[in-house]
Amino acid sequence: MAQNEVMNIMENADKELLLKMVVDAFRRTIVHYGQWFGEVAHQLGMEKAMQIEDGVWDASYGNQMNRLAKTLGFGMENGIPSALTKLSKAELLDLIEKQGINWLANDGIWFQAVENKYNMYDAKRCNDTCWGRFSPFEAVRIKKLLNLPENGGISALKQALAFRMYAAINKQSIEDVNENCIIFRMNECRVQSARKRKGLDDYPCKSGGLVEYPTFAVTIDPRITTECIGCPPDEHPEGWYCAWKFTLHQKS
Repeated sequence: MAQNEVMNIMENADKELLLKMVVDAFRRTIVHYGQWFGEVAHQLGMEKAMQIEDGVWDASYGNQMNRLAKTLGFGMENGIPSALTKLSKAELLDLIEKQGINWLANDGIWFQAVENKYNMYDAKRCNDTCWGRFSPFEAVRIKKLLNLPENGGISALKQALAFRMYAAINKQSIEDVNENCIIFRMNECRVQSARKRKGLDDYPCKSGGLVEYPTFAVTIDPRITTECIGCPPDEHPEGWYCAWKFTLHQKS
């Protein structure tokens, strides 16, 4: 088939199909980006993958957004679409909350898809492995976002916990034990609260938490250790669903 014939097929497609193609192109780009990250992590290790991704994102995001801005006719200000820069602080906080809800819903949809197709065991295996990759990645992104220092200790961890995706959609609290130790509590969890409203038992998330919280903490500061105080299926008081103790161990 000649090149012009291939182009004619696309040009002769109806508008509805082309609209679907535009949306699907975003989907393919996102999945391809994630596949690259996953394979680099597999081949070179997670730490190197995150270092490479940092530069890749800057180049890829700038390239894509500038092209879309020219094509669709919207402005860019310091790398951010101008429509976002015009939002008030309250509107930005609301948008961040909605992004957090979308992120959590996306996680749940994946989990249920695997569980419904196969079983809970396979879904939990996939979930826990994903947390082993996402949690340190999120910590790295927050460190850069807040310009946190290396080995920032408990102070850096407290700031980082406040900027996780969870922080915008769940209610959480931090108790200062001393300058080198805190207890973090998830007081309200959207997932567990939804299950409670439906009369269901707590989702047993401890296996995922034992991956998620330690990897997040050591990425912020490798001197921090994590202890699970309680997490479903553990029994817990009415005031929180899970609780984690973070301790900074100073080098001798």
